[in-house]
Parts: sequence; C-alpha cells; structure tokens
Amino acid sequence: MIIKKNLRVLVVDDTIVYRTAISDIIKEIPGVELVGVAHNGKIALSKIETLKPDILTLDIEMPVMNGIEVLAEIQKNYPGIGAIMLSTLTADGSEMTMRALELGAFDFILKPQSTSAAEGKLEIKRKLQPMLEAFAKSKTAPNMLSRKVLPARPQPMLRSLNIGQAAAEKKGTPFKTPVSGLKRGKSEIVTIGISTGGPNALTQMLPRLPGDLGVPVVIVQHMPPVFTKSLASSLDKKCALTVKEAEEGEAIQPNVVYIAPGGKQMKLVASADGKNRCIKLTNDPPENSCKPSVDYLFRSVGDYYVGRTTAVIMTGMGSDGTKGLAVLKEKGAYIIGQDEATCVVYGMPKAPADLGYIHVVAPLNKIADEIVKSVR
Repeated sequence: MIIKKNLRVLVVDDTIVYRTAISDIIKEIPGVELVGVAHNGKIALSKIETLKPDILTLDIEMPVMNGIEVLAEIQKNYPGIGAIMLSTLTADGSEMTMRALELGAFDFILKPQSTSAAEGKLEIKRKLQPMLEAFAKSKTAPNMLSRKVLPARPQPMLRSLNIGQAAAEKKGTPFKTPVSGLKRGKSEIVTIGISTGGPNALTQMLPRLPGDLGVPVVIVQHMPPVFTKSLASSLDKKCALTVKEAEEGEAIQPNVVYIAPGGKQMKLVASADGKNRCIKLTNDPPENSCKPSVDYLFRSVGDYYVGRTTAVIMTGMGSDGTKGLAVLKEKGAYIIGQDEATCVVYGMPKAPADLGYIHVVAPLNKIADEIVKSVR
C-alpha cells in the first residue's frame, strides 16, 4: 500500500542510534515524511506546534520527560496526533507500554534484540511500515483516532446491527435470519480475538462484564512475551472477572479470563478425565505471522463447544481470526464483530464481516451487553 497523502512523523528517542535508524526508515517509506527529531520528551512537545506531525515514534524510557508523560500531554492538548511506542522487552518496559496503550497509543514496537545494526533496522521497518500505513488509513475520517482512543469521551450509542439485515435494508429487500443446521443453546464459553488497539479496547470492554458471567473467557491479543502478563495484571485490577495469563495444563473455570501468553500458541484440549477443558500451550509455528494466533485458538474452541460458543472479533490489523470464525460458524457459534467506527484499525472484523460470518455488529461500548445476552 502506498499512502496517498504524506504522513508527517516526528521521531523521539534519547538514543542517537535509534533516532538515526528510525529516521532513515521513515525516509524510505513512500508517502511518509520525516518532519523532525527530538532527543527527549520536553523537546518533542516544544516542536509539535511548529512541525505539526500526524504521529510520533516515541521512546518510552527517556530522561527529562518519558514517553508516558509525553503521551498524556499529547492526549490532553493534541488529541488528533498518534503515537507508536518503542519499548524494551523487560517487566518495567512492558508495564509502561501497557499504560501507554491504555492512554491511547496506536501500537508499539519492541527495540530489536539483534546484535547486527542492519538486521535490527530491517526488523523495525517490517513492523513500523504497516503500522504507519494502518494509521494513515484510520486518519481518513476527521479526528477518528482521537475519538476512538480517549476513554474519557463516550462511545457513540449505535444499535447492534445484523450484517445480513443491513445489506437487506440497503437493497430494500426482505431479510430472513439465517438458521444454522446445528441447534444452538446458550453459550458456555466466550472467545475473543484482538490486535492493534486491543489493550485500550479490552480496558473499556472487559470491566463491563459482570463478575458472575458464568462462563470462561479465552483471549488472543497479539503481543510478545512478557507484555501479555502485564496486560493480564492491568486488566485484573479493573475487572469484576479474574483476568490472568493462561498457564499450561490448567483447567478453564467460569468467571475467569485467560489471555494467551505472547510467543506461544494456545488451544483447548480435553482433560485426562474427559470432564474438563484445559489450556494447552505449544510451540507450533505462527499462523498469519502471529504467535499467538486467533485462528489457532478459535479452531480448538470449535472442537469442544459445538453450538455453545460466543466468538468476538475486535480491532486489529490483518485478517487473523477469519478462518477460525468460518470453522466456528459451521459449528453453530454466535459471532459478534466490533463496528468500524470504534475500531482503531478495522481489519480483523472487516474480513469476516465481508464474508457474512458475523451475526451482530456492535460498537465497543455495547459488546459486553451482547456477550451477556448470549450466555444467559
């Protein structure tokens, strides 16, 4: 994809190596313009007014003013400006990154662990270019990003909408709800796939679920190791449900949210006694370049909860989850998709919506209501 209108980027990092590498990368991406650099957050803020960037690449750990403090100021004074965080693979780095994502950062990139500068630069470019392209696409509607990611602003009160019904209404033709060949009962499990914009979206959605939901929730959020643990810990403090990073071999329990660990594939398997369903973590290869993969989890849920699954596909780049939803739909799952207006990136819900897999489309602030209806 080539960005049609130049996307203006300000690079903020206290390390000259990263400032130079990221600046060079940005100059290589068609439709992206490097408007300036800053070696700390205070200088970055002073340059925003004159340089008018669309987005910052923002180091999290900096002297004088760190990335979290910069992001908070941007959200307060320049809510239309985005940020992609650069983080280290450490417990402190992951916790600060979670805070940044909850504050509304678009996404984050891990600083490369590679010893080779050339390999490190390629690794950053592979991740940064699609993020910038996705951000540019999200900016096609005025102030769209700022409306979606600021928790303080209310979500639009849009009604739930059946995809087939919407198409029928547009054509002015009658609509009949498709009936699955499988008899569907109330759901006994909820499974969620989510990516870019996910931590912020989950922070808004999961606390709306009651502590007595009555079923387990299993989630794939695209993230590297360490970060998923920080995400689970952060969400657990905000939710009535228990939220944890999933562990190998544990039996899933109602009213517990299990987040797949970064760098592992997660599926459900039968316990030895055949009565319970357990978490199985594997080193199987990535699917859709993702590990954990939504497709991988969704398929396994379909194996054990025929006609008794609620699947939710939310904000994210790419189409991970679409193939898994095809399997779940064939097995009588009830499928909820996040609407375009409240997605940071309308990628993962769009593909299955276009294929007619989704039963109900709902804005972020209504997804929890739809989940509760499906399990009761």
